Amino acid sequence: MNAGLTLEIRNVSKRFVKRLDVVERLAAALGSAVREQVVHAVDRVSFEVHAGEVVGLVGESGCGKSTLGRVVCGLYAPTEGEVLLGGEPVRLRADRKPALQMIFQDPFASLNPRMRVGDAIAEAPIAHGLVKRAAAPDHVAELMQQVGLDPSFARRYPHQFSGGQRARIGIARALAVKPSLLVCDEAVAALDVSIQAQVLNLFMSLRQRLGLTYLFISHDLGVVRHLADRVVIMYLGRVVESGPNDALYAAPNHPYTQALLAEVPRLDRRQRHYLPIRGEIPSPLAPPSGCHFHPRCPQAGARCRVEQPALLEIAPGRRSACHLNDGGTA
Repeated sequence: MNAGLTLEIRNVSKRFVKRLDVVERLAAALGSAVREQVVHAVDRVSFEVHAGEVVGLVGESGCGKSTLGRVVCGLYAPTEGEVLLGGEPVRLRADRKPALQMIFQDPFASLNPRMRVGDAIAEAPIAHGLVKRAAAPDHVAELMQQVGLDPSFARRYPHQFSGGQRARIGIARALAVKPSLLVCDEAVAALDVSIQAQVLNLFMSLRQRLGLTYLFISHDLGVVRHLADRVVIMYLGRVVESGPNDALYAAPNHPYTQALLAEVPRLDRRQRHYLPIRGEIPSPLAPPSGCHFHPRCPQAGARCRVEQPALLEIAPGRRSACHLNDGGTA
């Protein structure tokens, strides 16, 4: 594996613009109110993932965490800001070994259904010159053993595997180029709970054996609790809270984090009637002014509607973006 490298995400924003087609441009020229649509997927996000660390990136669907994961991997170029790995800009280039790999939510969709899984695992290391084609079968067999698969399955096709096995194939394929950091995008979300536990245990075992670093993206705080050293909470493209795992779970600061944790099932609250966070996450096409969470926040005040809260340090290693933390009122 590569030597440990620190991932730095510096003031990263990502916007997607839907350009007007010919008819829409004509309508706009004639005075129509039609305009280009801009999706504000990620808004000035900054944090670090240190070598050997597991950072959980958590938020509801639509908060921008998967988009940020793709920016981190170089699949999307940031609109603003930069992503550094070991002090160098992240670029996936054919002339150098990628130190960073991504594991996707749906391993079946990310595998070529017409390619044998052994060939899929071997494709990248051969292309990057890490393994000679003649040595690829041995390399594939070693990787499949590492992730708990029988090497004799290498000649099978993706449809011949269960969901849990396909997840392991996705992990083996990511490990094939010997990365130092894995970005796991909802890597266990599509699996049954019992299989989730097995795959999470595999992630932790690989971390110990190979010295891996993880950016683990999930909507499930219950899953992240057992895996991450630090947690970063995102809401509608912004980081609203971050901190060490134990401290954040013991005393969540931001109202959004508090609401998420209140709905994590626990054995000591079996009689509790669970209610989702009120309202729906707003559209990134038209995010609310001020604090993005204010339309759903039970503690929101007039200031929250007009002024964006700064992400302030509230304790060593902990940050939160809430007006209640700066000595004023919401």
